[in-house]
Amino acid sequence: MSASPFVLPPAPRILDVRTDRVRLRPFVEADLDAMAAYRGDAEVCRFLPFEPQSADDIRGRIGHLFGCTSLEGERDGVVLVIERVSDGEVIGDLVLFHLDAEAGSAEIGWVVSPAASGRGLATEAVRALIDTAFRVYGLRRLTARIDSENVRSVALAERVGMRREAHFTENEWFKGRWSDELRYALLAREWAPTS
Repeated sequence: MSASPFVLPPAPRILDVRTDRVRLRPFVEADLDAMAAYRGDAEVCRFLPFEPQSADDIRGRIGHLFGCTSLEGERDGVVLVIERVSDGEVIGDLVLFHLDAEAGSAEIGWVVSPAASGRGLATEAVRALIDTAFRVYGLRRLTARIDSENVRSVALAERVGMRREAHFTENEWFKGRWSDELRYALLAREWAPTS
């Protein structure tokens, strides 16, 4: 097998992505209380790989990614907050992680406050993340792993154009039950950004 021809471009020094209604930016210490408001909700965490979190829990889990814009190196990921443009409120966060630099791929994930749901803000934010992953970070493939019972995230993945590639039946003991995992993916050549 030969080496991959894929080469990542340099990470942006500053990342600030804006759409009509949301802004994506690296998360900072000042965002912890807002993040704890939704990440502390048991229903929000039902399908996430952690229990409800306090600001200290978030700092301990992903605090090493404060202000990070690089996918490579020891930090292994980028966390971006979703800030609502109309009032500057942090309503969720997005992650690009599990980078495979040789393959030009990474995993994406999202956590959104229930108070912001039903308005298309999560869809707009995830579309902006996908566009940023392909256009700014130069990735060629994105994946998402979703619990099959997480119907809102499944619908979101499909709304933004991700394709279901696999359904793993009872593949993991997760929060007291055998869970099914769905794998979604999208290639840069399949991506059709909206203007």
